Order: sequence, then structure tokens, then C-alpha cells
Amino acid sequence: MNPSEDTMSNDLPFKKCNTCKTEWDSRSSFLSDPDIKLVGYQVHFETLTAGLFYFNHSCKSTLAVQADLFMDLYDGPVFTERATNGDDCPGHCLHKHNLEPCPAKCECASVRNVLQIVKDWQKIKLSE
Repeated sequence: MNPSEDTMSNDLPFKKCNTCKTEWDSRSSFLSDPDIKLVGYQVHFETLTAGLFYFNHSCKSTLAVQADLFMDLYDGPVFTERATNGDDCPGHCLHKHNLEPCPAKCECASVRNVLQIVKDWQKIKLSE
């Protein structure tokens, strides 16, 4: 099974908060939770899918999720060469809290596009 699929086969939650112990059974439930907010991305230049997406939870905890678990959300172009520090590079990946898309034809641009998808994910308030 692809690790980025919405539900996991081994009955483990998609993510668990180490602070308040809240569990999200699926990627969709995690991203749809209004108590979760994308706040950063730490690039891993050697293996882009090993980069980390950072989320703040309402309990004041920050959760890290590997980029690989979101990459299937993007179906646009993926460039094979990195433009980091080149003339076309705006340097977004060098600043963890910068979530802007990258206009460069850069290997990192696909991850920046995934950030936009995750950031704009519709939040659903569950009734209590």
C-alpha cells in the first residue's frame, strides 16, 4: 500500500498528537480539522519527499509530517533539476515559515505546490 493513501492498513492512526493524545485516523480527517494549521516546511534537498510539513495544533503543540504523505495530492509538472540559489530561485525553501508557491522550474516546486493544496484544504467543524 502506498504510504500516502488516505487510510492506513495497519490500524495505526495517520497522526497522533504527543501532547494532548488526539488521533486522526486518516489524512483527510487530519487536514480537515480546524484545530490544525500548516505553519512551515523544512526542505530535505537530497530527498525532497523526506522534508517535513509542520502543523500547529490547538493544544499548542507542533506536529511534523513527512512530505511523502502528501505528494500524491499533486498531479502537475515535476522538474528534475534544482534551481536553488540560481537566478530564478526566490529562496522560499530556505525559510521554514515561508509557504509561498515557487515560480521557478525547480525540482522543489512540486513540494511548494503541495503546500498550497494542504494550506487551502477545507476545514470541517465537527459537531460535538
